[in-house]
Amino acid sequence: METRFGTKERKTTMMPLSPRGVNMILIIFMFINLQIQKIHGNNQINTIMSTPKNPQACTNPLKLDFLHDLRSKYEHQPVFLQAVEEMAIAIEPLFNDPENGDFYRKAFLYLTEPERMISFHVPWMDDEGKQHVNRGWRVEFSSALGPYKGGLRFHPTVNDGILKFLGFEQIFKNALTGLPLGGGKGGSDFDPKGKSEAEVRRFCESFMTQLCRYIGPSTDVPAGDIGVGGREIGYMYGQYKRLSNKHGEGVLTGKGPLFGGIQLRPEATGFGTVYMAQHAIEDKLKSTLEGSHCAISGSGNVAQYASKMLIDLGAKVVSVSDSDGTLVFDDGMTNDDWEQLIEAKQVKRMRLSALKNTVSGRYIASRSPWTLPDLPVMFAFPCATQNEIDEDGASLLMSKGAMGVFEGANLPVTAEGQEILRMKPEVLYIPGKAANAGGVGVSGLEMSQNAGKTYWKREKVDIMLKEMMSGVYQQMKGAAGEDGTLEQGCNRAGFLKVAHALKELGWVY
Repeated sequence: METRFGTKERKTTMMPLSPRGVNMILIIFMFINLQIQKIHGNNQINTIMSTPKNPQACTNPLKLDFLHDLRSKYEHQPVFLQAVEEMAIAIEPLFNDPENGDFYRKAFLYLTEPERMISFHVPWMDDEGKQHVNRGWRVEFSSALGPYKGGLRFHPTVNDGILKFLGFEQIFKNALTGLPLGGGKGGSDFDPKGKSEAEVRRFCESFMTQLCRYIGPSTDVPAGDIGVGGREIGYMYGQYKRLSNKHGEGVLTGKGPLFGGIQLRPEATGFGTVYMAQHAIEDKLKSTLEGSHCAISGSGNVAQYASKMLIDLGAKVVSVSDSDGTLVFDDGMTNDDWEQLIEAKQVKRMRLSALKNTVSGRYIASRSPWTLPDLPVMFAFPCATQNEIDEDGASLLMSKGAMGVFEGANLPVTAEGQEILRMKPEVLYIPGKAANAGGVGVSGLEMSQNAGKTYWKREKVDIMLKEMMSGVYQQMKGAAGEDGTLEQGCNRAGFLKVAHALKELGWVY
């Protein structure tokens, strides 16, 4: 089934920009944003629209009465509502502003409904010749700042509500990067776990056969997420090339370097999360990561490269995990341990339990890092999935004296867990909208690289990633003001950028 606002594309007589022209616009746009962030710092966000000086947030979502109809309409999508209310709580003072409060409420409600929601079936055949049919979706949430941009997730828990939560978060994450990117998300309830290479390939080709009619470099540019890595992106891009006879287009990001991918894209989300932690720890705690005990959950792309960067910076990585259990490194993960983790996950596609006798760590079955009372944690990097740190997990972290939570995953802390963290404003809590924005930021750079038919070296991309994460941090800090937290500043900065665009486009008034 397909639901679209307008079934016919409108023709235009405007001449399209050349690829080099598109490339230059993207680069200039990012450069200007980074310079504004550096020069103006705290004043940047406040100049977008007049806002209250005290950004302290409401802690009672029941006060947000204007969300009543939304709650009633989508009570069957609790994770989506959780994401909406988390955002609303953090920026609640804007809604009460005597001058612009009414506009902010209207803009926020406007952004809670996707511009377009696409669903389709994905038939595929297993190695035994049996046909299966999965569901696929693409949620094109907001194009206010640019083409829809966000990953594709293949996991049995995927449904329209999960993808709406992810797409909603993506709007504000993309806004913080300084790049002209809208927000979207997509995926399928297909489970790649236990499937053969041929089965994954056939599924990816069928998925792209459906998806290809809705995407394009100036319309919607998907990327990877849970269950979708370089292998899956490659298969989907190969099918897109067959169907479209268009080659070299930036219609997907996360591609291999042989056909338009950018250096450092696999590492970008994990590296960027650690770069963000560095900025916050050095600025707020006047300290460094060196020697600190850092707990990581997950063992996918984000966890892998967050752990690598932490090791390189001298931190002690004390854990990684998967859905079956946790590897605990009492003396910190070594480089040899990390190499074995990469071999197991990227090449052999094994569970962590298979490493229990080959790495220096010990394996604890059926437990996550956030439930282990004896695991020392100074800084937490949840990099697995949504709602992995609940109220008990957050309380346990606080009892251990943890001083920071940096979200490598999207919404990994439950609403109850967030309340525990907010009770200690001295603890650094940076939501995924900011902490893991490096991934989509480098994806945006890949789009620019493809448009210009050029190729950037790894060192150049790393410099641009570091500058981007520095810019995101400065936006957060500036929007938080003297009395606010980084969490509040993150949500406020992202929202104000998009709200300002909605007003200038004439979409909300």
